[in-house]
Amino acid sequence: MADITELVHYPVKGCSGTRVPAADLTPAGLRHDRTFMVVTTEGAFRSQRVDPRMARVRTGVSADGAHLSLAADGLEPLRVAADPDGPPVEVVMHGRTYTGLDQGDTAAEWFSEALGADSRLVRVPDDHDRRTGGTTPGTAAFADSTAVLMASLSSLDLLNERILARGAEPVPMNRFRPNVVVSGWPEPHTEDLVRTARLGTAELGYAKVCIRCAVPTVDQETGEKRGPEPIRSLAAYRRSDKGGVAFGAKFAVTRPGTLSVGDTVDVTAWGEAEEGLGERLAAALA
Repeated sequence: MADITELVHYPVKGCSGTRVPAADLTPAGLRHDRTFMVVTTEGAFRSQRVDPRMARVRTGVSADGAHLSLAADGLEPLRVAADPDGPPVEVVMHGRTYTGLDQGDTAAEWFSEALGADSRLVRVPDDHDRRTGGTTPGTAAFADSTAVLMASLSSLDLLNERILARGAEPVPMNRFRPNVVVSGWPEPHTEDLVRTARLGTAELGYAKVCIRCAVPTVDQETGEKRGPEPIRSLAAYRRSDKGGVAFGAKFAVTRPGTLSVGDTVDVTAWGEAEEGLGERLAAALA
């Protein structure tokens, strides 16, 4: 029996996550997840890949989404009134252009000081119409690709065993910035095999495995790069046929609903591991 052990949304893309005991699952993912995004003055999105200090920005959002709170060491906390009618601007994320709503000069000045570079804060428009791909198509706000990232504690346990065997320090789950953390699956990377699942009153459909960038090498507490782990250890047994290393699986929302920590993850259809990952995992466990 597998259960949800943690739910996390990330109100501002690239900044800290907020653990919640329960959440609405909308077509675009956990409510308030990646609703806001920090961009350069040219509209390119900012990421921990280049700006690891983003991890130190602590974020919170009111239940109705009307206010965003921001905090970082050395700065006065800021409470921002979300502006659903802010001026539209073009923003670019992973080579694709979207529309964001500028959230004003006060938020821009705060982030510029926090990151040491001129920045603007944008909000996803209410009429945001983004199509995401994978085995099950869907939509998302400003997440990298799909609406929900799921990872299991058994996957992390295996990874940390291998990291420790190399004489390095284990990593916490927050390095991977998942939305849904699952406990109770005895086999690591079971999330790769889930094709459809019910969680609370919501349903998910598998999109693809999550190919990791350099962000898991960033300490989410200090905002400092700590590489080469966990990417080095993952590369030994989680390398995809298409390139890169995988940890966690991405899902589209096929039925909105509500979910809570402690809810059962009821898998209604299973599949095979993709991109050579099943064979590599089996060899690693042999």
